[in-house]
Amino acid sequence: MWFNEFYARDTNRKIRAVNKAKGERGEHLTTNPPFGYIKDPENPVEKQTIFYNTQPAIIAPEVFEKVQEIRSQRHHRSKTGKSHMFAGLIYYADCKSRMYYCTTSYYEERQDHFVCSTYRKYKDNCSAHFIRAVVLEQMVWEHVKEVIWYVGHYESHFRSLMESRLQAENKEALRVKRKQLEKDEKRIQELDRLFMRLYEDNTASRISDERFTMMSSAYEDEQQDLKAEVEALRQEIETQEQQNQNLKQFIQKVRKYAELTELTPYAAHELIKAIFVGAPDKSSGKRRQSIHICYDLIGFIPLSELMTQEMA
Repeated sequence: MWFNEFYARDTNRKIRAVNKAKGERGEHLTTNPPFGYIKDPENPVEKQTIFYNTQPAIIAPEVFEKVQEIRSQRHHRSKTGKSHMFAGLIYYADCKSRMYYCTTSYYEERQDHFVCSTYRKYKDNCSAHFIRAVVLEQMVWEHVKEVIWYVGHYESHFRSLMESRLQAENKEALRVKRKQLEKDEKRIQELDRLFMRLYEDNTASRISDERFTMMSSAYEDEQQDLKAEVEALRQEIETQEQQNQNLKQFIQKVRKYAELTELTPYAAHELIKAIFVGAPDKSSGKRRQSIHICYDLIGFIPLSELMTQEMA
């Protein structure tokens, strides 16, 4: 009886392996399940498998990803019908909460502002941090304009410095992920050996059927979890290893806007991933705020450092 159960499980694994290999080759899988199987009536998404890059892309992958990112940031218009091109991109630097666009028909456009969502919902957890929209627009445009100018005039130096920074930031993260990946892959192979040994012990009556069932089930669950983790780690490592390609793509984007005279909504979402607004500083007697822009594909750009090195 247990040999039959083992044979059925082994057959199940082989069928899954064949279907996985066919999917990875881009072959169409039948909508009808193999003989002896039924479709899951609940159709659970977490157990579905998607095979990427098996068919020619209709649009460039980076364009698709950017559109999905923009769609995820879609927001409702205010009651006045107005929206802002930065909505969905603004965060407060201290609490990392999103900042909401606020406007009414009772005051002038120059009074439109962004306010910390934490304060808006839980006034005891954060103070009323805000920044006027016109001030933010000017600060962001000035920074973007300087980045476009610098890349246009000193591209090689920009590329060199950013490559060094990206490599330094990713080196340790990649080391940790590669080490974990190696550990998981070794454990998966070890579980295969343990399962075969367990089966031999059961057939030789060295362990009971109940013990075999419990332990084999535990091994299979652990192996499935490890396989999912391995796949996630591989994707993360691949993404980080593509940093140089990301830098190249960002420079290509910047080149497109060499003649840009004002920041448009499309340019903002194509170039910028997030904007972090700092707390106001009133030590000089005037209200001053700083911003940090996380650019798409490459993160933060040390513009002041770039300018200082070029002038030196």
